[in-house]
Amino acid sequence: MTDTSKLIVGRTGSWEMVLGLEIHAQVASKAKLFSGAAVGFGAGPNEQVSLVDAAMPGMLPVINRFCVEQAVKTGLGLKAQINLRSSFDRKNYFYPDLPQGYQISQFKDPVVGEGEVIVEHDDGSTFTVRIERLHLEQDAGKSLHDQDPNATYVDLNRAGTALMEIVSKPDMRSSAEAAAYVKKVRTILVYLGTCDGDMEKGNLRADVNVSVCRPGAYEKFRETGDFSHLGTRCEIKNVNSYRYIQQAIEYEARRQIEIIEDGGKVVQETRLFDPSKIETRSMRSKEEAHDYRYFPDPDLLPLVLDPAWVKRIEDSLPELPDAKKARLQSQYGLSAYDAGVLITEQARADFFEEAAKGRDAKLTSNWVTNELAARLTGSGQDIEDSPLKPADIAELVALIEEGVISSKIAKDVFDRMWAGEGGARAIVEKQGLQQVSDTGALEKIIEDLIAANPGQAAAVVEKPQAVGWFVGQVMKATGGKANPGTVNQLLKAKLGLE
Repeated sequence: MTDTSKLIVGRTGSWEMVLGLEIHAQVASKAKLFSGAAVGFGAGPNEQVSLVDAAMPGMLPVINRFCVEQAVKTGLGLKAQINLRSSFDRKNYFYPDLPQGYQISQFKDPVVGEGEVIVEHDDGSTFTVRIERLHLEQDAGKSLHDQDPNATYVDLNRAGTALMEIVSKPDMRSSAEAAAYVKKVRTILVYLGTCDGDMEKGNLRADVNVSVCRPGAYEKFRETGDFSHLGTRCEIKNVNSYRYIQQAIEYEARRQIEIIEDGGKVVQETRLFDPSKIETRSMRSKEEAHDYRYFPDPDLLPLVLDPAWVKRIEDSLPELPDAKKARLQSQYGLSAYDAGVLITEQARADFFEEAAKGRDAKLTSNWVTNELAARLTGSGQDIEDSPLKPADIAELVALIEEGVISSKIAKDVFDRMWAGEGGARAIVEKQGLQQVSDTGALEKIIEDLIAANPGQAAAVVEKPQAVGWFVGQVMKATGGKANPGTVNQLLKAKLGLE
């Protein structure tokens, strides 16, 4: 059945989009795929280039075993088939920053086969994206067009860097689903340690394939596997943020619908996304496999993996996001939403678990994902660099649990902690921020308030929820230090609400 929430209304009726993604993830490795040249961000132009990367005559590629291990680990994390025999091919095309005139990639026999990723919608429901393959390939260099008005410069630092290309089936039906899928894959890779996931540096980027069709056509495709049921696809290259992925998809789908509704035909092509104009533009006609003249690389033997080696990699896998989310729910009693927010970043989940030892898990989660996360975002810091450590949050939560301070006062304490004034308990003692729980003192304040406001007191008897006015006045009178629980109990007793 067609999901009506995913329909796009055009002039001639409703349309649906069909999306498939190719995620290019830079392998977390100190050396390149076929050479010993260093990999790193920020080096000067052409400072990390070996004779192999520069395609000097007579230079032969030698496979980096660690990069293969990282690809296998990623495949296992994506619940995919590991192919014990794979091979490398030459993908032939010319770019100024591709010194060999070809890219060493994998075509017919990739190292990783079919898998799947379970992705969450915002409402907590899930959908499955099938993985078609993961293959290893080397990156090209970079052409620099802004160094000279009359010349293009080439930086080969990136040439030969190991990439994993993760190719999905066309299983996504909205821009939000596509962004959620990329986010989930990125989270898995970071947990595995196979890619740092830094999209700003281009270490993880996506090519987005977009097509549109009439409602019901996608279901026929899923039943038959016949791509003729789907519209002509266009590929948008190298999109490197979740927001840009969504914007590019929304624009491209509308562009294709307008072409078809105007009586034209969508041309299969490769396009680029311009974030400043929020539009896609034509880059080149879309190549097919035969255009690249693939053939087995004669300098590289087939890659044959030892099943025992693969098993050792599998046994060494860390706890992955889905498993961690389920454990946080069962072990700490967190909701699916709270656990889902925590596991989006491994360091955040680890921070929470350290802070939650012996403390109220829900309260700790709130402080980690709300106050602390907001402050870190505002200062441009990652949680690994947080000036407040798990023990600091745990101490603050303990004061709330013990009734020493209220949640409102805790925010003031947090601000002072962030400013470097010391630990939570020391700040509370120094500033005299302890809650007022002395029933005698609070009774006197309440009695005076009731005596001074007989009309308001009578209204509360008629409408008990109006007691909030008195609670506010007591808090005001005590500078926000009154224990809210004690105040409510005393008010109910004094106003005869019990």
